[in-house]
This record gives sequence, C-alpha cells and structure tokens, in this order.
Amino acid sequence: MTVTLGKTGITSPKNAFGALPIQRVSEEYAAKLLRKAYENGITFFDTARAYSDSEKKIGIALAGVRDKIHIATKTGAATPEGFWRDLNTSLEMLKTDRIDIYQFHNPAFCPKPGDGSGLYEAMLEAKERGMIRHIGITNHRLSVAEEAVRSGLYETLQFPFCYLATDRDVELVKLCKENNVGFIAMKALSGGLITKSDAAFAWLAQYDNVLPIWGVQRESELDEFLRYNANPPELTPERRAVVEKDRKELIGSFCRGCGYCMPCPAGIEINNCARMSQLIRRSPSAGWLTEEAQKKMLNIENCLNCGKCRAKCPYGLDTPELLRQNLADYKDILAGRVQV
Repeated sequence: MTVTLGKTGITSPKNAFGALPIQRVSEEYAAKLLRKAYENGITFFDTARAYSDSEKKIGIALAGVRDKIHIATKTGAATPEGFWRDLNTSLEMLKTDRIDIYQFHNPAFCPKPGDGSGLYEAMLEAKERGMIRHIGITNHRLSVAEEAVRSGLYETLQFPFCYLATDRDVELVKLCKENNVGFIAMKALSGGLITKSDAAFAWLAQYDNVLPIWGVQRESELDEFLRYNANPPELTPERRAVVEKDRKELIGSFCRGCGYCMPCPAGIEINNCARMSQLIRRSPSAGWLTEEAQKKMLNIENCLNCGKCRAKCPYGLDTPELLRQNLADYKDILAGRVQV
C-alpha cells in the first residue's frame, strides 16, 4: 500500500516516520529506531528545525542511505534571513545537499509572492538553486490550509487528520486530491487520544492520497506500525465500532495537544492539562496521577486569565474553560468521587 504525494511524484509506503518524538531519546536509541524503520521499508521521514536535535539524529542515522529516502523538514522563520539560516542549518544537520519537501511550519497566514514577507520568494530561490525539491506548508488552521491548496503555490499540505476529523477536514483532503496537492497527515493518533493504531490506520487507508506520519519514540511503537506494511489492517465492523465509539466520546471541543498556545505566562502545561480528562481515561491512569502530574494540574489554579492561550488556539477553543473543567474532573478523580 503506497501513496503518491500529488504533483511531487514522491511515492511512499502508507507508513511514514514522524521524527518529533526522537528529540526525547538518546542519539544512539534514535539511530536504532531510524535505521530499523528504513531497513523495514519506511522511506519517508518528517522533521523540523524546531524539533531540537531531531534533524541531527536523522543525519547521523541515515546519511548513508540518503538517495533511497525522502526527507521533509520545516522552517518557522518569519523573515528571509531566518529562512536561509534555518535551511542551511537543516542541510548541515541532515548531512545532505537538498531537502525533498521544505515546508513553512504552521504560519498564521499563507505565504505568497508579493505579500511583503519575502518568504515565498526565498522558497522559490532555494528551489531554483536545488537546495529544495518541493514546496510545502503545514498548518492547524483550516482557512490557511484551504487557501494554500487553492493558491497553486504548494505541492504538499501537512495537516492534522485522523478518524476524529470533521466533515470540513475530509473536504480538505478531497480538495488536495482535486488540486493534485500531496496530503501529509499529522496527529493521526490525535496526540495520544486514539489508542488503537490498527483502527486509525484502517480508517486512513480509505483515503488514497493521504500519507500518515506516525510519531515514534519507542521501538515497540515502531514495531506496531511496521507490521502494517505487510498486513494492512482493514476497516472491519469491529474497528468501525472502535472508531464510532471514539468519535462519540471525543469529537468536538477537545484539546488536540498541538502546543501552539504555549508557553503559558503562569507556567501551566496547557497542551496536556487541557485534555487530562481524556488522557487519564484512555491510557494507563497511574502515569497521570503521580506527584509531579498533580503539581502540574494544580498549577491551573495559578491561571492569570490573560486569554493568551485562547487567542493562540488554532481550533478556536476556550482554553481557560477547558483547563478549569479538566482541573475539576482531576480533583474528583483524586478524591475518589470519580472512577477511571
């Protein structure tokens, strides 16, 4: 089962490696994961300049097979100067002379020629110079994503997509297909809220133009996804029931854990605390009830009500209210008034 990313012509098994989590593990362990992924058929690796040493780890592990893989990375630069600095650093860290897909990293607007930012012009120059092969964009804002696809300026779009998707999200996938824009699906497990990867894979397999990138931090996680190369899960009645149950419980105003509301002036770990009710019920609860976790949750009481998190949420959520609701639920769990 493979996916071709629109007009790029890049074809990949419908299993790609999301390299954000490897910044949390040692260089040696990351190299082990990356090499095992490649040796077992994964050829598409997605990272970003913002993912601390993720690019460096990919360079160390995969420089020797560079011509047999595809690398996508990202720049969050707001100026042409920052763009060139990021691109040159990425090339150095990845030990390569070109990036297969270079993506603007979640900009608040859709960069275009003549918009005054100079960003798209820098991207074009980099492509003309052979430093990048294809131009992409990532986003969490539907309006920006839709504008980018319709603009004809982008060869790929990376956007959150999983079985908790809205009808408008599905229409975005169709829009990409109509415009021959490759669709790279991030958050395919909704930041950990989806716990059945076979159901997630089977649901995504319905969309032949979607390439999911799975965030991998542990070898056991990698092994799980590698199994799907040879035996892709089908959307059986049992898996459909899992999807429908999760959609009923989760779809709507829930925190996706993207972290774009961070940092919090009060030091609240918003991207976990605002979705604690779901996390604690969908994964082993003990890890969310430690003394350290309790301190993080109780820190919600120090909220300044500044509204910065609400203003920055790409999903338009009332984040302060979500924090308050999750704290109240958490206290009920600690007091034994609610069982998990």
